[in-house]
Amino acid sequence: MQDTKLPLAGLRVIDLSRALAGPFCATILADLGADVVKIEPTPDGEMVRGWGPFQDGTSVYYLSIHRNKRSLAINFRDPEGLDLIRTLADKADILVENFKPGVMADMKMDYPALAVRNPRLIFASITGFGTTGPYGGWPGVDQIAQGMSGLMSLTGHKETGPTRVGIPIGDVVAGMWAALGVQAAVIQRMATGRGQLVETSLLAGLIGLLTVQGQRELSLGDTPVVAGNDHPVVYPYGMFEANDGPFNMAAATEDMWVKLCKLVGHEEWATNPEYKDSASRSRNRAALKKELNAIFATRGKMDWTLDLVKLGLPAGPIFTLDQVFKDKHVIETGIVEEIEHPSLGTLRLVASPIRMAGMGGRSVRSAPPVLGADSRKVLEDFGVPVECIDALVASKTIQCA
Repeated sequence: MQDTKLPLAGLRVIDLSRALAGPFCATILADLGADVVKIEPTPDGEMVRGWGPFQDGTSVYYLSIHRNKRSLAINFRDPEGLDLIRTLADKADILVENFKPGVMADMKMDYPALAVRNPRLIFASITGFGTTGPYGGWPGVDQIAQGMSGLMSLTGHKETGPTRVGIPIGDVVAGMWAALGVQAAVIQRMATGRGQLVETSLLAGLIGLLTVQGQRELSLGDTPVVAGNDHPVVYPYGMFEANDGPFNMAAATEDMWVKLCKLVGHEEWATNPEYKDSASRSRNRAALKKELNAIFATRGKMDWTLDLVKLGLPAGPIFTLDQVFKDKHVIETGIVEEIEHPSLGTLRLVASPIRMAGMGGRSVRSAPPVLGADSRKVLEDFGVPVECIDALVASKTIQCA
């Protein structure tokens, strides 16, 4: 039963997307209370169900991005199955898709086709590069977008050259932009009574994150290059080495710099012409880093972190993921939640990072569904008569768990 007190309660979402960008968008909407129906193709379902690694036969990739949804399995190769999707879209508020440009039109389920039937429909479309321009018809995946957005040119070390971010950041960000656009469209629909097409792309989503690095190029023609683990324009701000491993520290202001000089026993650095301001320190960062690391190597990373934080300087150890999920702060603040899965038992999942009273104190309300787990119930909720559902099952147009 859906909690009617959640922020997006009452909104019906048809999730036709796959892999990551679209499903991540739909997960955000589901976390906020929308009724998200993940429509999966029979007989094997969403393609990431086959992607490893696996927990007792279940894809952890799938587990990571499909909480709080219901699964409806439909035969996409059956004209009756496609017609059923159109019928569901007639009664939906939002549809999310991330097929290659043209695929939805081929299935007669693009925005113009569905909006004629349901003018209130908000249609979220995520592509690799958009639908216009020289690359408009190209297929797009995360790493290609990371490279073409310039993000990879900013990430890595001189020795490594361009480096991809360690998660599919292009997919995740595109999903977040799409969810933001969908919510804006919901608000606008309250005034206009009409839905609209909401579009974003992996490429545009990443370029939209470039902030100061992008503006350096646009305003100054100053092309940023890889800066490793150091801030590109502020110093000291980056990764340093303690005697038990690396940690991050930021002396982001002149006041912080003075405090750092005192902490490490070199108050004279504050008036040294080579270190007099951030620009000077950035020019001489190699020498300064060597001196700082020699001092930091005398103690542990958490010791330095605690001393720096007491002085008001941002600092923190660099954790591996096993350390992250054992960290007492992560545990006590509820960043990971538990839910019962029908075959896996107690399942730990990363929760929504959004905190608001309207979410009721937790975000994981149901486990990622097994394929077709909700096929009958979804169709009943959308008003499909029981005898029609029985016929759809018998003809293998839909599949039930």
